[in-house]
This record gives sequence, structure tokens and C-alpha cells, in this order.
Amino acid sequence: MTKSSKEQKLVFSGKITHVFNAQEYEVTLENGVKLNCHIAGKMKLYHIKIILGDSVRVEMSPYDLSKGRIVYRYK
Repeated sequence: MTKSSKEQKLVFSGKITHVFNAQEYEVTLENGVKLNCHIAGKMKLYHIKIILGDSVRVEMSPYDLSKGRIVYRYK
């Protein structure tokens, strides 16, 4: 039995350290690793604004640890 793709995602918390444009960001994770991230589809759909310094939840694929998707902005 194989796992679905949602079970294989790595989830981390981090902070926005650089804003490239409205959909691309640099996120520093809690362990100090920097990632290039884009916002997830639902966040684009509902026009969730992300600014410098926001705390976010990031999903990553185990195959490419240099990129991620921002799936949630903490309040």
C-alpha cells in the first residue's frame, strides 16, 4: 500500500524574511534554514496578504528541500 501525496509532505513553521513579489517569499524556518516559497492556491483564491515578519506554516516535498508552499499565515 502506498501513501498518498498529502501524507508525504513535510510541515514546518517559519518567518517571512524577504518578499520578492506578491506570490514569492523567502522564509526562514525555526531551525535556521532559508527556503524560497510561493503561496498555496487557497491563499491566492481568498487574497490572503502576507507581509515581512509574518509567521507562516510551510509544506515541503521530501524530494526538493529548497522550495516550499506557504499554506497558512498565523494571526
